Amino acid sequence: QVQLMESGGGLVQPGGSLKLSCAASGSIVNISVAGWFRRTATHRRELVAHLVTSTNTTNYPDSVKGRFLITRDNDKNTVFLEMNNLKPEDTGFYFCTVTMPGPRGVWGQGTQVTVSH
Repeated sequence: QVQLMESGGGLVQPGGSLKLSCAASGSIVNISVAGWFRRTATHRRELVAHLVTSTNTTNYPDSVKGRFLITRDNDKNTVFLEMNNLKPEDTGFYFCTVTMPGPRGVWGQGTQVTVSH
């Protein structure tokens, strides 16, 4: 069974950037969907990036549109979330998820992102 592990979180100043990684223990070639969620002070679980692999279509909420980018690298079995122009309200615990054939959803453990001076 594929497992996911996020990394790349940390403390960054407002306006800064971070790139989160979601490394899978096995191949992600056949996933149908990849996504990143976050838990913040105001949202129990908020979808911040969504990728439909069959069409390579991405979606973002208005709160992060233009600042966040979700990509995947099949050779590295990794899904990325690039975050730019970070704001204090982006502070939260970030999780990745992929949908494997079945369909079956797999979640990572999460990584903390803190945006502060």
